[in-house]
Amino acid sequence: MAHRQRFYYLIEFQYLGFRYHGWQKQPNVKTIQGMVDKTINFVLEHDNFKTLGASRTDAMVSAEHSAFELFLWEKLDTKLFFEKLNKNLPNDIRAISVKETDEKFNIIQNPKTKEYLYFFSHGGKNHPFCAPYMVYMHENLDIELMKTGAKLFEGTHNFQKYCYKPSDATIFEREIIKSEIIKNDILTANFFPEESFVYKIEGKGFLRHQVRLMMGTLFKLGAGELSLDEIKESLNGGDNQALAFIAPSSGLHLHSTLFQL
Repeated sequence: MAHRQRFYYLIEFQYLGFRYHGWQKQPNVKTIQGMVDKTINFVLEHDNFKTLGASRTDAMVSAEHSAFELFLWEKLDTKLFFEKLNKNLPNDIRAISVKETDEKFNIIQNPKTKEYLYFFSHGGKNHPFCAPYMVYMHENLDIELMKTGAKLFEGTHNFQKYCYKPSDATIFEREIIKSEIIKNDILTANFFPEESFVYKIEGKGFLRHQVRLMMGTLFKLGAGELSLDEIKESLNGGDNQALAFIAPSSGLHLHSTLFQL
């Protein structure tokens, strides 16, 4: 029996996650991967392919720049496939590029860095149109204290308390390259509040719900329910009790995924 050649493609894309139940395909719910696979099936006119995502985003989380790998047994005209894919994807998902790779590339194992952004406001309630992009906190938050707290996460720490339902094999020591809160001038709209903020965090890999647990901790700090010393203590390890407050998912955006190809 002749050996069939396998072909490998890296597809960079972006999406608004508000109406989806995360990336990974699941029964009885609408997911990004499910919609992508359905579209590819339509474009190729067969289902003899496989997709593998770089990130398993949570329900309602959006992505400015993410990627998935496409495996199949036919060579694509990448320009034509790119055009057909975008023509048939729904309006809240858009392909950015289609690149051929090879069997040496592994979208999970290849070194990469990810930057997440978390958009939020506080005080006066937001316009309802903000809901897919930004989280509103009704408490008045101490933003300057939160900025100080965010910096405590930078460097290599034990993030056991910032992992939701870890497995026995989970590695809790992670390096955070950047962690900061700034005024939001990245995402704008005429219905956004006059002042909003964004938490920017960059690292080589994140635990399940890690960013949302970190953001939840910063919200508690800003509301006066936690201290800076308690955040420092939470990064020492040895305590397997996850933190209680997971920040809502709709404010979280995967801003970029950079691969070392």
